[in-house]
Amino acid sequence: MKTAVIYARYSSDSQTEQSIEGQVRVCKQFAEKNDLLVIDQYIDRATTGTNDNRAAFQQMLRDSKKAQWGAVIVYKLDRFARNKYESVVNRKKLKDNGVELVSAMENIPDTPEGKLFLAVIEGFNEYFSEDLKQKVNRGLRESWLKGNATGGHPPYGYVIKDKKYVIDEAEAEVVREIFMKYAQGYKAVAIAEDLKARNIRRKCGKHINHKYVCHPARQAIYRRSYASGNDLLQHLSAHHHKGGLEPSGRHQSGEQNIAQPQERDLRLHTFRKAHLRKL
Repeated sequence: MKTAVIYARYSSDSQTEQSIEGQVRVCKQFAEKNDLLVIDQYIDRATTGTNDNRAAFQQMLRDSKKAQWGAVIVYKLDRFARNKYESVVNRKKLKDNGVELVSAMENIPDTPEGKLFLAVIEGFNEYFSEDLKQKVNRGLRESWLKGNATGGHPPYGYVIKDKKYVIDEAEAEVVREIFMKYAQGYKAVAIAEDLKARNIRRKCGKHINHKYVCHPARQAIYRRSYASGNDLLQHLSAHHHKGGLEPSGRHQSGEQNIAQPQERDLRLHTFRKAHLRKL
């Protein structure tokens, strides 16, 4: 009886162990029907298939050189790889070591037509991954543009309430100050030293250093604040009191308050001066 191993993978933290259990169960059923003896399993959890930088996957490739088993069973070929190039390369590595790659759910014959079918499947698997990534990124961007929190810790100047980014005015004043001083030519080190002297700290409690000062001038959410007419974001725009820019807008009666063109141009000018300076 030919010996085999099972390779299983799921790609997202939102998936559970049930995904692995389901893949392994189907692979074992396939092995029984095809007189294959499963002697080991290689499992990658919460790991993308768009590259082969996977611990269990690489261990499987190394172990294939030992000639202890002759086949790798996967639930579907997209568990093996979602990158067409790496799928071809790593299948070749297994083949050179005398190991066959078989799919429990995809019947791919060892014929010229089967090779064409295999190439189509590999191409579709890569397409599906790229298309999904594009859709997810588009959805995240739309949510982000609406001021919705999209995961992770809120940037300095914001808090999250009801799954939306809401201005923290105390921190927002610091962000405005950083932008104004940076646009006026102050060095990041000098700005950081001044903030430290005033005991102004990051959300984690650490002092704001020069690298952290440079961060707002590069982070997309602040860039959006300067370019947007949405009043949720205007509050973080640099404003000139005591010789600077005028406030870009106030929230009144729940209505969206769009900045006047001159104010928006001034915000953009200030942002660009800060953004384009070399760090």
